[in-house]
Formats: sequence, C-alpha cells, structure tokens
Amino acid sequence: MKQTTLCFCVTDDQVLLAMKKRGFGSGKWNAYGGKVEDGESSKASAVRELKEGSGLVADQKDLKQVALIYFSFDEVPVFECSVYTTRIWQGEPAETEEMRPQWYPIADLPFTEMWVADVKWIPLVLGGEKIEAQVNFNADGSVMKEFGYKSSSFN
Repeated sequence: MKQTTLCFCVTDDQVLLAMKKRGFGSGKWNAYGGKVEDGESSKASAVRELKEGSGLVADQKDLKQVALIYFSFDEVPVFECSVYTTRIWQGEPAETEEMRPQWYPIADLPFTEMWVADVKWIPLVLGGEKIEAQVNFNADGSVMKEFGYKSSSFN
C-alpha cells in the first residue's frame, strides 16, 4: 500500500481545496497532498506537498492529524492516507502546474466535483471528529462500493 497524505488549510468557516490539473485525480477538488517519500514522516510529507502544490509554508507542529483512511479499488488496497488539518501557515496559495487553489465555505463544498467518498468523511473531520476509515471504490474510483469508519485518536 502506498503511504500518502492530505492537508486541509482551514479558517473559521472556509477550507482551501485545489483542483487537480493533471495526473491521478485530475479534474477533482481535493486537499493538498501526495506520496510519502522514503525516509519521510507523513507530517513532513504533508508540509512538503502543501508547499509544492500551493506555495504555502506550514510547520509540522501546527498540523493536527484528523484521519487515517485506507483506500481500496475493487477490494485491492492502494493507499493508506494520513489526513491533517492546519490553521497556521505562511503565504498566499498560488496556482501551480498541477493544482489550482480555491477557498470554499465548509458548509458548501463542491462534492459533485470531488471523490465520491469525500461527502462521507470530509464533513466528519472538518466538523472536529478524528476517524479511521475504510473506503472501497470500483476500479476507476467513480463508485463508492463500501465505506466504514470508527472514532480514533492521534498524537
């Protein structure tokens, strides 16, 4: 299973999402994130991916883990994703070759343009819950076949 991260930059009532312009997940709004490199912690990866994708600079100590999600496609485990939120960063989000940033009200996220499972778990974590979840998509990720979660706690 590939180790991945997502990081949501959050204000009181808004969250920064990015439109993926190329590669896996292109055409979908998502948090900033990507693969954890060899020898890198998931928090370090989240900070690096946020900077690479948006230009924003965050400190690992300001990231709060809110989820650990196991994503499968047709029962084949593919991603183990550590999900973080942060309310502290430096800079303004900038568009890159891969990502186009946009702020959204937390109460009005563009779920029709996101991964189909996002409507299940993102409101939970942005609402303050900490979860461990299992998501099983069909082969191309267009259908969520199964979703389950339990409350969790992270350091």
